[in-house]
Amino acid sequence: MTGVVRARVVVVGGGPVGLLLACELAAFGVETVVLEAREEVSGQPRATTLHARTVQCLSRRGYLGVLADAGPDAGRSTGAGLGAGAGQLPRAGGVSGGSAFHFAGMAGLEIEVPAGEPVAVVKCVQADLERLLEVRARGAGVDVRRGHRVHGVEEGPDGVRVEAAGPDGLMAFDADFVVGADGARSVVRELAGFASRTWPATVSALAGDVRLERVDALRPGWHRTARGWILAKDAGDGVTRLRTLNCSGAHPDRHAPLGLEELRAEVSFLAGRDIAMGGPRWLSRFSDFSRLASSYRKGRVLLVGDAAHVHFPIGGQGLSTGLLDAVGLAWKLAFTVRGAAGEGLLDSYGAERRPAARRVIDHTRAQLALMRPDPELDPLRNLFGELMARGGAEGAVLASMVSAQDTVLPARGADASPWEGRFVPNVVLSAGQDRTDVAGLLGEGRPLLLLFGERAGRYAAQVRAWSGLIRVVRAEPVAELDCEALLIRPDGYAGWAAEGGELDAALQAYLGPGERVEAAGELTSGVVAGESVAVAD
Repeated sequence: MTGVVRARVVVVGGGPVGLLLACELAAFGVETVVLEAREEVSGQPRATTLHARTVQCLSRRGYLGVLADAGPDAGRSTGAGLGAGAGQLPRAGGVSGGSAFHFAGMAGLEIEVPAGEPVAVVKCVQADLERLLEVRARGAGVDVRRGHRVHGVEEGPDGVRVEAAGPDGLMAFDADFVVGADGARSVVRELAGFASRTWPATVSALAGDVRLERVDALRPGWHRTARGWILAKDAGDGVTRLRTLNCSGAHPDRHAPLGLEELRAEVSFLAGRDIAMGGPRWLSRFSDFSRLASSYRKGRVLLVGDAAHVHFPIGGQGLSTGLLDAVGLAWKLAFTVRGAAGEGLLDSYGAERRPAARRVIDHTRAQLALMRPDPELDPLRNLFGELMARGGAEGAVLASMVSAQDTVLPARGADASPWEGRFVPNVVLSAGQDRTDVAGLLGEGRPLLLLFGERAGRYAAQVRAWSGLIRVVRAEPVAELDCEALLIRPDGYAGWAAEGGELDAALQAYLGPGERVEAAGELTSGVVAGESVAVAD
């Protein structure tokens, strides 16, 4: 052993999910180390879609500039523009005209967002997003160590030791908590002994970038045939990005290397004609194998992203779901580490995020069922196509599901307000001549207590034991937030509202008794500097 490094949290996995979690923890003043086996960011094509609820949560945490820089025109950004003046995504001025998307390969799904929110779907290059988040993490003080392969995770009475082989030999990292963000084949999940529910593979799918000998051999888009599916996309510079789906059964070895000839033969078989190709890059195979960890926490070890859940990648929901895990866990873990958390706060992470992942697994499996080439399914496919074409309530249900905008978190008790667990819209707030919005007020990272009208002032006295942990804002009543007082969590979800039980009980559940908080003022997140506005106490 060449050395021992001490940190409050060790994150294993330096992809976008692990780096976002590290950025958030560091912003709360939590000393964090990231261990990543890869020595550099992979250029392999991966996820490119961020859905509405993910974009909305990240906007409340100050990451719109990062998302804009990681968009399709960002190129190979080195992180310029991450501070003031960074690129911003457009916001909807009314109910958005929406972003066109698909369901089970069928066009016609329209994803809309409420007024004041960013665009419904953000297309970004995962490799660029990873680079930008790494720059941000390092700038916030995170110790990011590439080329470190973890081979040991052992929990003791007071912490967890992680052992890893790195460029300088064997190293040990001692931490209060360890988070596995190391993907579908998570070493942390296996070493810590997490149980999982799995669904075996039933289909074979291939992917790769190639050069078609005839550029018009496959037009861009989804191609459904009597044998399966082909998705073709122009990747620029004469390269075509291919994905195939063969529903006749799973490949006997889904981890076996893929060669050009196998990809060419599969594309030709599905298309029903010979399609010549060359110049292969990034060839890989995948399937509908799905996994859901039975719990997201075992003592001082937690899971996020693909380490916790894997599903068939239809609809591009994997990256979005993982990033929402990171946003949901970060503030709870930071408050726990700093001694400012209620007794069950950290356990609520899995209680909230695991059902959301199960829902993604279920509806991606449902989409795959619709994609099977059985002609007996044609009436069902036609029905879904008709529902999407109608728009309105029928299409909105599917759109909200795919974009995770239908997510409602479980309430704390039977007396909860109807607001509790709902995502709070980004409404404009005012007091006299001063105006701000919900997203701007959440940038500090603290829970936000909104007080509407004179009578709501009585709640201000109840938060004194948690001063420094919570931001109190007095504002004029607004129709969109029809309550006298509303507590908003750092992730944008309502944690309590007037007529939903006692405020101090909710605060104790989230933040503990208050008087025992260590260095409370330092828990204010530094992701976005909070502006001084007249509506805020």
